[in-house]
Amino acid sequence: MKALLVIDVQNGIVDFGDFKEELALIENVIKDFRENNNPVIFIQHYDNEEESPLKKDSIGSEIHSSLKDYAEYIIEKNTPSSFFNTELSNVLEKLGVNHLFITGFNTEFCCMFTAISAFDRGYKVTFIENATGTVSNDESYDMPGLDIRDFVGTVLNWSNVIEVLDYEEYVEEYKIENSF
Repeated sequence: MKALLVIDVQNGIVDFGDFKEELALIENVIKDFRENNNPVIFIQHYDNEEESPLKKDSIGSEIHSSLKDYAEYIIEKNTPSSFFNTELSNVLEKLGVNHLFITGFNTEFCCMFTAISAFDRGYKVTFIENATGTVSNDESYDMPGLDIRDFVGTVLNWSNVIEVLDYEEYVEEYKIENSF
């Protein structure tokens, strides 16, 4: 069974930029999974630091209103990996999931860490590159011209163990031909 992970789509991240395109693509994938009765699991990150935009019980830590109504399952975490010290593995086992699709924020942190952790646990992993977003940019890493999503997608793709697709490729590969 396939499951969709929607990682850290929270006000404290989404409000840092213009993520309309990413949110629309994530919503399209969510709708596809729901239409095919495949689980959609939201991951919600909490920080303990008082000044963090993701501090527990703050407006910033809430799932963004554009996708909040789709949250069937919510798993709380406090590290970049959605698996570390969370209930995610137990939920996936109970649901009989063997293939995870990754969407959400931030591409180079929680999405990438979760994709690698999922592979390490034996899941087939599909990373939908343009259905992830990040608040970081080339200046964050002092690397002029760096396209973070493309870089992460390329590295994961080169691993030959994590499938990396853009939304259009996802539709072609999974929505139309295989129709789950």
